[in-house]
Amino acid sequence: MPKTSDVVAAVDLGSNSFHMKIARAYEGELLVLDRMREMVHLGAGLDEDGSLNREVQQRALACLARFGERLRAMPGRAVRAVGTNTLRNAKNSKEFLAAAEKALGHSIKVISGDEEARLIYLGVAHTLADNGERRLVLDIGGGSTELIIGEHSKPTHIRSLEMGCVSFSVRFFKDGEITGKRMQRAREAATEILAKVESDFRNSRGKNSVGASGTIRAVHDIVRESKWTPDGITRESLEKLSEALVKHGAVEKLRALGLNPDRAPVFPGGVAILCALFDVLKLEFLRVSDGALREGMLYDMLGWPPDDDTCSSSVAALANRFHIDPAQAVRVEQTALQLFDQVRTEWNLADEQLRRMLKWSAQLHEIGLDIASNQHHKHGAYIAEHADLDGFTPFEQKQLAAVLRSQRGKFSTAVWKDLGNTAALQRTALCLRIAIILHRNRSADGTPRLTTSASRNGLTLKLAKSWLADRPLFRADFDQESEYVKEMGIKLELD
Repeated sequence: MPKTSDVVAAVDLGSNSFHMKIARAYEGELLVLDRMREMVHLGAGLDEDGSLNREVQQRALACLARFGERLRAMPGRAVRAVGTNTLRNAKNSKEFLAAAEKALGHSIKVISGDEEARLIYLGVAHTLADNGERRLVLDIGGGSTELIIGEHSKPTHIRSLEMGCVSFSVRFFKDGEITGKRMQRAREAATEILAKVESDFRNSRGKNSVGASGTIRAVHDIVRESKWTPDGITRESLEKLSEALVKHGAVEKLRALGLNPDRAPVFPGGVAILCALFDVLKLEFLRVSDGALREGMLYDMLGWPPDDDTCSSSVAALANRFHIDPAQAVRVEQTALQLFDQVRTEWNLADEQLRRMLKWSAQLHEIGLDIASNQHHKHGAYIAEHADLDGFTPFEQKQLAAVLRSQRGKFSTAVWKDLGNTAALQRTALCLRIAIILHRNRSADGTPRLTTSASRNGLTLKLAKSWLADRPLFRADFDQESEYVKEMGIKLELD
């Protein structure tokens, strides 16, 4: 078993692409050191008799030789390589694996569909926050689709189905032409397969549904960039994407949607399967996880169970990495949350996620200081948006970054664009701003007794006159803040 200080690597020989990820364990997090991906299209290289043809084997072995060069210095105990659906089914899999292991320099194990699903769920559980509810995880691979129901860190029900983006694209869109009839036939074929397991997953329909891996992430990127949804995948946005594929009419034209050309040949089949999943499971919204099989492999090697609060663990690790002053962070956090709790009813801040976002923002509000004191709020926002933060979706990281970016100075309207619930987020940020100026002197005994009086468009802070008497700097900061928040439509006053 690797120690927490070891570097570990996961290699995934998928039916569509081969992936390698190398990471180092650090304070409960995986810090990615290197990653490689190549579109091998292994599943599309099966002859009529079910054997891998010579061309795809050569392509796969060349890829593994490149991976092997990177892994050459790593001990076998720190590397795990697995094959999935195509290697489970190819008639000449045994012969290919012998050559593949030689090229990679490490052993390769072909795992079952159930084991693949277990590892996928583990990867998702580590990279998305646990809200305590049952979770339905969907993963569309190149040759198979995994459906997993789980609670916390453990999957409770698993099904692996023989349909994937490669196999369906070869079957229904082999010549690259995309028509409405072909898309409908592909959806019907996927629906027929899903009908056999629909009753097993009937009780897991709802908002707590998560999608993982390449096809679903590619769908998510397109529907979000097209402004069809701010985050996640909705039924409406997915139907718009399906219609757009038909409108473009051919695989080679999908670049116009922002799709990677390497993924285009297998994309229509994946979209058809995802549409069928929405239909059969009556889904309205699908969250998207950055974690899947490879991440699950890494965590499994380390023997790490998912944390009950992955987001908070990620924030704590990031704060430590950027040398946050913990005492100051606690002071600001306590005051910011005190303010939030006093105004949440009048300002319609009932969503508990807003309070959590404020807590994390307070804990991280000085991470930019490690780069430069000048414009540190901008540096901190960039770090929060682009760091690997397990538990957060990219959309949530953008919201966190917006709050951090808005901790001082004027409220930039561009910061809040396309983030949803703008007024609530801005008012959450205002709680952080006030807490920061209240604790500008960084004194351990300088926390004032604070009460507020809030209205829909106003906030009055009530502070002891004795505390205010010898704090001209705070008064100057507060007067400036009052001018800034006028642009939010809020009147800020002292009593």
